[in-house]
Amino acid sequence: MEWANQLCENRQFGSKMTDSKYFTTTKKGEIFELKAELNSDKKEKKKEAVKKVIASMTVGKDVSALFPDVVNCMQTDNLELKKLVYLYLMNYAKSQPDMAIMAVNTFVKDCEDANPLIRALAVRTMGCIRVDKITEYLCEPLRKCLKDEDPYVRKTAAVCVAKLHDINAQLVEDQGFLDTLKDLISDSNPMVVANAVAALSEIAESHPNSNLLDLNPQSINKLLTALNECTEWGQIFILDCLANYTPRDDRESQSICERVTPRLSHANSAVVLSAVKVLMKFMEMLPKDLDYYSTLLKKLAPPLVTLLSAEPELQYVALRNINLIVQKRPEILKHEMKVFFVKYNDPIYVKLEKLDIMIRLASQANIAQVLAELKEYATEVDVDFVRKAVRAIGRCAIKVEQSAERCVSTLLDLIQTKVNYVVQEAIVVIKDIFRKYPNKYESVIATLCENLDSLDEPEARAAMIWIVGEYAERIDNADELLESFLEGFHDESTQVQLQLLTAIVKLFLKKPTETQELVQQVLSLATQDSDNPDLRDRGYIYWRLLSTDPVAAKEVVLAEKPLISEETDLIEPTLLEELICHIGTLASVYHKPPSAFVEGSRGVMHKRLPARTGSGESTESPDVGAAGGSAPEAAPSIIPSQGDLLGDLLNLDMAPPTTSGPPPPSTGMQMGGMDLLGGGLDSLMGDESEPLGGDIGGSPAMGAGFGAAPAVMPASLNAPVGGGLGDLFDLGGVGMPMGAYIPPKIVWLPAMKAKGLEISGTFARRAGVIQMELILTNKAMSVMTDFAIQFNRNSFGLAPAGPLQVLTPLGPNQTIEVSLPLSTVGPVMKMDPLNNLQVAVKNNIDVFYFSCQYPISMLFVEDGKMERQVFLATWKDIPNDNESQFQIKDCHLNSDAASSKLQGSNIFTIAKRTVEGQDMLYMSIKLSNGIWVLAELRVQAGNPNYTISLKCRAPEVSQCVFQCYEAVLKN
Repeated sequence: MEWANQLCENRQFGSKMTDSKYFTTTKKGEIFELKAELNSDKKEKKKEAVKKVIASMTVGKDVSALFPDVVNCMQTDNLELKKLVYLYLMNYAKSQPDMAIMAVNTFVKDCEDANPLIRALAVRTMGCIRVDKITEYLCEPLRKCLKDEDPYVRKTAAVCVAKLHDINAQLVEDQGFLDTLKDLISDSNPMVVANAVAALSEIAESHPNSNLLDLNPQSINKLLTALNECTEWGQIFILDCLANYTPRDDRESQSICERVTPRLSHANSAVVLSAVKVLMKFMEMLPKDLDYYSTLLKKLAPPLVTLLSAEPELQYVALRNINLIVQKRPEILKHEMKVFFVKYNDPIYVKLEKLDIMIRLASQANIAQVLAELKEYATEVDVDFVRKAVRAIGRCAIKVEQSAERCVSTLLDLIQTKVNYVVQEAIVVIKDIFRKYPNKYESVIATLCENLDSLDEPEARAAMIWIVGEYAERIDNADELLESFLEGFHDESTQVQLQLLTAIVKLFLKKPTETQELVQQVLSLATQDSDNPDLRDRGYIYWRLLSTDPVAAKEVVLAEKPLISEETDLIEPTLLEELICHIGTLASVYHKPPSAFVEGSRGVMHKRLPARTGSGESTESPDVGAAGGSAPEAAPSIIPSQGDLLGDLLNLDMAPPTTSGPPPPSTGMQMGGMDLLGGGLDSLMGDESEPLGGDIGGSPAMGAGFGAAPAVMPASLNAPVGGGLGDLFDLGGVGMPMGAYIPPKIVWLPAMKAKGLEISGTFARRAGVIQMELILTNKAMSVMTDFAIQFNRNSFGLAPAGPLQVLTPLGPNQTIEVSLPLSTVGPVMKMDPLNNLQVAVKNNIDVFYFSCQYPISMLFVEDGKMERQVFLATWKDIPNDNESQFQIKDCHLNSDAASSKLQGSNIFTIAKRTVEGQDMLYMSIKLSNGIWVLAELRVQAGNPNYTISLKCRAPEVSQCVFQCYEAVLKN
């Protein structure tokens, strides 16, 4: 608490005697006695009484009854007594707001005192009294203190503005304090500059829409000048502010880096980390072939290493930050491996973090050293640490291919120790090594099988079962081993049960004659005796596959597995970029963005690293600086995306064809049960055979199946353009709408994945009807016929409103264009991303699956124009936490052209007004499922970057809506 901090400060004014006497318990009638002493004529007695009051307050006694008596003591020249009274006032003003007004005159008077300490004390206390009633009385004293001749008073007043803004933001803005605060950035005193920056940063965080810290090369120069002379906390505020600046080019970036680099040798670790943050950010803009770039890399290593000689808690914070830095730029610490070797007296949290960084820095050059250390750690007494060390050996094998053999032999040595938890961890990591290097180290399976009986942890048992199932043909008694696990099937964890089911099916497909009874036993256990829906579903899918098409089952279950990637635990690149921008904060310790753990954070102002310039590289980046820029393209990965996996088969809802009229509209989020054994797959394949194993329960999924009757088509609801909104908003320049935006066609299903059938397409909305426009191309040698289409459940209930009209056979090298009308009354299931659509297309050859993403603008309905009064009321009604802000970059339309273009896609302008040369368009959108989205689009003449704020009761749609705005305006 503020007053508690000040209480500590007050000790310097106290007598040399100890203050403990004030905390001793006194007799009854204490309040009455104190009251008498406070009204005494003797100054010394009055001061002693106030000290007793503060002591009572500190230990939690209620002394609020003395409020008027303590306030009377404010009229004094004694600085110590004044500080004590102000302490009391800060603590009790909130509970006694009416009486706090009595103190206002004293504040005003003290703000004009000849002693700068008293002026500063008055203004600081004013900021700490969080009583709305008296804030307006404090504006004049604060204004004077902000322009005070003494820098101590100015720096205190700067912080007071931030506190006052937190109580009454509107008052601060109306009184022009924010402009005064901006002027203080140019102050001659570095501490005033630092506090002004701190106050503006604090205000800017709570109001991400405002551009308070309008940084430019001149203001940056002033900050860098102040950086050398202010206190360590002032330096942190300035460095954090610098980190939010994006330099114009690599020359300016280098200049800032050169002036920030000396902070790396500061004694305070927070200053060091803030400097590292600035350098990590600005290095992005330096060409890698620049000499200064390599010099900077060398300069960054020593301060980070020095942080590791601090106490354990600081070490941990430093290690969490180093973990991020190493993922972004491993070259900084590649020669510092020994620093991360674990010491015997390190706490466990430091040990585990060091271990993680060691693996990230492991390379061919140092792997021998790392493995020797890890083998040593595996013999420690701390079980958690030993497990992590064994797992680390496996990660090294996966990361550094040349070391794999040495790692496997180290793991085998550890298995020979017969220490239970070491053996189990080793088996788990060997499974991953088998995945990474198939057909290379399978000779160790015999050793693993010897330890089968000692496995009692689910992960280790599941790993061993996977190994037995995967390499069943190399293990003579594989069926006996798996059968031994089957005996206690119902006592196993779900993870082990699922793995056992898959392993026995694999074994059956490899040795069908010997294991028929075993596979029937496991399928029966999984489907009839289990309550776990995941297990039952998988059991029924295997049962169906094996009974209808064993060849297909073999292709599915024994398919070649994708190699696992080197670093499975790397932080996702965009998150890593954001966390690098938060080095030295809690976000860098949690490895989560601030929005994940800060309550009430407004907007989605995610920080990003700037784009690299120079070296002939592009200076533009679609993601730079945008608050929620367009979705980045998916990085190529070793494991294929969801759309490529046979997992789609499990997600798709293969419902039987409906024959009795349109499906009923979905209410809310429908989750119909999957009718796996009913008629779904049969109707898909044209097979009317009886289902195996009976019904598994649940209702048939509600979806338009193949050959379904056409669903109800939505009516065209063309709302009139325009609307008289009076003089408040002038809609004069808003023109007639242009045509709706239709994205270009892209390939959704390549021919190589669909036996010669290539499907490309897009989505359009015409006269209120959503169309899926497809181009089907036959690149095979045979004729294709009998086309049908079906969608999986999706976020907005999209479903075919009729059959796929391919009326003539599609011959080799022929192409046909088809338009499929869609309805929005299908079953609903939230997808990730929200606009993802999983599609199955059938023809006479096979069934093919693919995923595509539709622009959410296809769901914007024609009656989405809101009345102005309704708009204003709704905007106020939606919580501020639901507001998201984005930037649309490089858009060169004026506001009228933008409004007209957006109206073509059913984004309606409700009103327009111009404020200080900036056009503000207020817009409304209605989605097909009744969700309303309200928008404020700001267009500044001559500025190609628009700012858009979106408010919606379902904030998860905001990102998709923003992408639509961007697509419509830029095309």
